[in-house]
Amino acid sequence: MLELGIFLALILGFFCIFDVRSRLSALDRRLSALERKLSGASPFESDSTEPLTDVSSAAAGAANPEPLAPSATPKFKPWEPGGGDLETLIGGRWLNYVAVIALIFGAAFFLKLAFDNEWIGEKVRILIGVLCGAFLLTYSQRLLDRGYRFFSEGIAGLGAGVLYLSLYAGWGFYRLFPQTFAFVGMVGVSALMVALALKRDSERIGVIALLGAFLTPMLLSSGVDQQFVLFTYLLLLNTSLLALAWARRWRNLDLLSFLGTQLLFWGWYNTFYNDSKLVPTVVFASIFFLQFATVPPIRNLQREKISGDQVFLILANAFWFLVALSEMLWRQHRLGLALALAGLACGHSVVAQALASPARKLPPAPSLLYGGLALTFATLIVPVLVEGKWITIAWAVEGLVLVRSGLYIDSRLLRWSGLILFFLVVIRLAAFPIAAGSFLVNARFLTFLVTVLCFAFALSAVRGSPELRDESERMLFAGLGVAANVLALWALSMELWDLFGKREVTFGVDRKLAQQLALSLLWTFYAIGLMLSGVLWKAIGLRWQALVLFGVVVAKVFFYDLSFLQQFYRVLSFVVLGLALLLTSFLYHRRVLSDRPEEKS
Repeated sequence: MLELGIFLALILGFFCIFDVRSRLSALDRRLSALERKLSGASPFESDSTEPLTDVSSAAAGAANPEPLAPSATPKFKPWEPGGGDLETLIGGRWLNYVAVIALIFGAAFFLKLAFDNEWIGEKVRILIGVLCGAFLLTYSQRLLDRGYRFFSEGIAGLGAGVLYLSLYAGWGFYRLFPQTFAFVGMVGVSALMVALALKRDSERIGVIALLGAFLTPMLLSSGVDQQFVLFTYLLLLNTSLLALAWARRWRNLDLLSFLGTQLLFWGWYNTFYNDSKLVPTVVFASIFFLQFATVPPIRNLQREKISGDQVFLILANAFWFLVALSEMLWRQHRLGLALALAGLACGHSVVAQALASPARKLPPAPSLLYGGLALTFATLIVPVLVEGKWITIAWAVEGLVLVRSGLYIDSRLLRWSGLILFFLVVIRLAAFPIAAGSFLVNARFLTFLVTVLCFAFALSAVRGSPELRDESERMLFAGLGVAANVLALWALSMELWDLFGKREVTFGVDRKLAQQLALSLLWTFYAIGLMLSGVLWKAIGLRWQALVLFGVVVAKVFFYDLSFLQQFYRVLSFVVLGLALLLTSFLYHRRVLSDRPEEKS
């Protein structure tokens, strides 16, 4: 690999020499043309072998030229692309170029042969590599001065790569110097590239410096755990590179520094981490997180529009730190993990408030992003500390707090976050059954009761609130009311089903028949309750829910109870249903229809 780098450096170096020679030749031709013009000679005449006259006299002669004799005619050359005829051009210049190119390839092949047969010692190889790298870095400045900016940056990158390879080969392959010397040398090359990036105001050279700096620990890894050295190096490297990105507003360095840090951190973690290294690893991981967490909000405070890569950096930085903390603290230090999550929630909340300050007149997107992360970290505290039903209860209470807080400060983000938590609560209730005990006095009914109360309190706070100006948001909260009634009916149905499913409380009758009758009666009376509430509060939504539930009861009684229940249960079921429907019809004609202009949704 080092030999390949040296060959490339040699070839590019000689081509750079060709470029210099061609430019010198062009400059010489331009000077000759200028001399002829100043001496008054025709540009069509051949090059004169006479010495140049004084500049002032030549200028005077040019101002008052003597007329040409009638017989004098201009002398045209047959073809003059390079200052000579075609024969001179081919024999004197092109053959020269071909000869030099042949010598370049001959020298490169000789070096390869010498390396393969060990004619050139290891120290000389390293020295050749260092000289080639230094030459390319030096000549890249010459190219930049002549306007070849992009090409000069590529030559500088190649020079840095040859230097890195030379130092790595001197330590890793040939053992000519210790690891410390190679490490210091590579750090010096990275510092030199950073200086070049600043001097030339080149983000591409900064990227090259960054890649070389992160490549150094991987190249010099000896398989021995050196956590403090590696992480201190990363800390200083990130500080310098982020400062460089800040000074020049180079955003690409932020993301590349983050990715390089992740690569080295997790590479070390998978190889060397154990519980005895918990404290220093958590400390270093926290510092790395803070380094990359400070850049996006500072940029936003400078009134820079947040970009997609900055959004990715914010989310990725929070995600990797959460994963790292979970890996280290979940098994034996859950309280510490919960405290860390609380700190992250508070920190992101503070940043969200700072970015949402009306005095700064900043776009709302960053504030919403940090607010969402704060809510996420706060929500994760619950499953870390508690399990089972307590997670569901805590999320329901948190959802209520978010909805009411969103109404208080008129934050749509908080209200929608509360709705999302309520949705997660319903999913948990459906997916994770809770064991029941005594009738109505058990963990399952308590969980459902707290959830329904939280839904109801949230809905009561929303009703008539001027903050809900969006019709879609109003529909979502209307759905929350439906969910509260469904959960309440679900909880009561399970309690009655379990109660009448016990043989000791069925009074000698069939348990399945008692369970089915209990469900029909419960649903009927619950529908009556919904209807009465809808009439009393003039809420059309409750009345519609009552009508739908009546429809379910009618379907159950006519298509299931009629064929399944025995005579006594069948009579009771139909009588209760009939009376309930008559009562509903009477209420509609007596109160509902007359109050329709005043009804609420």
